[in-house]
Amino acid sequence: MNPLKKLFKQTFIYGLATVLPRVISFFLLPLYTSVFENASGYGQYVNIYAWIAIFNVFLAYGMETAFFRFYHKQENKSIVISTSLISLLVSSILFLIVALVVKENLSSLTNIDPNYIKFTAYILVLDALVIIPFALLRANEKPMRYAVLKSINVIINLAFNIFFLLILPKLAQENTDDFFNNIYKANWEIQYIFISNIIASGITLLILLPTYFKISYKFDSILWKKMLGYSGPIMVAGFAFTINEVVDKILLTELLPANVAEAEVGKYGACYKLALFMTLFGTAFRMGVEPFFFSHAKTEKPQKTYAQITSYFVILGSVILLGVVVFIDVLGRLLIRNTTYWEALDVVPIILLGSFCLGIYHNLSVWYKVTDQTRFGAYISSVGALITLAINIAFIPRIGYMASALATLAAYASMMLLSYFFGRKYYPVPYNMRKITFYLSVSIVFSILSFYVFNRNLIAGGLLLLVFLIAVYKLEGDKLKTIFLKREN
Repeated sequence: MNPLKKLFKQTFIYGLATVLPRVISFFLLPLYTSVFENASGYGQYVNIYAWIAIFNVFLAYGMETAFFRFYHKQENKSIVISTSLISLLVSSILFLIVALVVKENLSSLTNIDPNYIKFTAYILVLDALVIIPFALLRANEKPMRYAVLKSINVIINLAFNIFFLLILPKLAQENTDDFFNNIYKANWEIQYIFISNIIASGITLLILLPTYFKISYKFDSILWKKMLGYSGPIMVAGFAFTINEVVDKILLTELLPANVAEAEVGKYGACYKLALFMTLFGTAFRMGVEPFFFSHAKTEKPQKTYAQITSYFVILGSVILLGVVVFIDVLGRLLIRNTTYWEALDVVPIILLGSFCLGIYHNLSVWYKVTDQTRFGAYISSVGALITLAINIAFIPRIGYMASALATLAAYASMMLLSYFFGRKYYPVPYNMRKITFYLSVSIVFSILSFYVFNRNLIAGGLLLLVFLIAVYKLEGDKLKTIFLKREN
């Protein structure tokens, strides 16, 4: 099969698997914004999950990417699997013990209620224990099984959220039966969200447990040190990425006046979700392309293929950017039922463009991954994190969550440009910069016209989108048909 066609096929399947967990955010967004009517409760939820994202990086410590690198590099693949599993199993158990012992200290550090700390610890550990089993499915090119398991997790999580937040309160109110009254607790919305997450993650781990039983447990300390040497910069980069993604919610809580902070975080967090269309596309693409980069690194002239991949990413991403901006009001009314949150819709185009830059960065980052120079990933993402922190700290007190949106765009755009210029020096890839610049520029200009000049008028925006789609079809239609529609002989 054509390598590009195979890549896009796997990306589509991984996309479904990646989209489904995020789609739950869209299903739950109207639910949560209804349950948390004044936005402050939703702001508290957003803040807690921001901290979960940060701790997730430390519990994974870059082992997923290191696993891919050494799994394709080592002849003895079983030792890579067992060493990775043992490493994450031991570190996860140690973290759980420490977190439960010092939960009061963690509460002081994060401003999270001590009663919530144990829930967050369980979620973090369950997520860490499935990292390698899921990575193994990707390394062995089993995207369908990966997608099915991710879907099961999503369905369970969604079902229990609906039960605890919608059905259980009605059952407890309408029935005098002790069973439902014993289960239901008033003002337990956040706890029920945690419990739903834990149940879904626990069942997913149970399904993947055979991975732990099928291996012969051998720990190669020399290999482990090499993996840590490779994963260390990845962890630093991952931490910096997470800072870019979630620290704004934490800083908004800390830097805005206490009487409005949680409500502002709630509004910002809800509208931030609308930019997930770009994030989903970028993440799905990365899920398919990361194993592809490593497996094709030793083929003849892989740089040419990498350049084509980036061009197609920019074309498709440009369509998504403009499409979401044009239909932003429709999406806002559909997914955010409470009008209290709508005032933050102005951040969506900025966050979308920032996410687009991040997706391009991930495509450009191939050079430091295949050349084992992952320290550059840490350097570049650290620059992004510093930009994020500086802009948020300087401007949140003045312009609130708009500062957070602008910081996101500035950080990811800087990372994209730095990766491109470093890559030209260390691993030149013949990117078609004229094509990339053309599609990126036109989509940005059309988005500005639709959102700001035509004031989100759906007809004007729709015409701009139509013109852009026609241009893409005329210029790229034959090539895209070759990849997506042409059958292999």
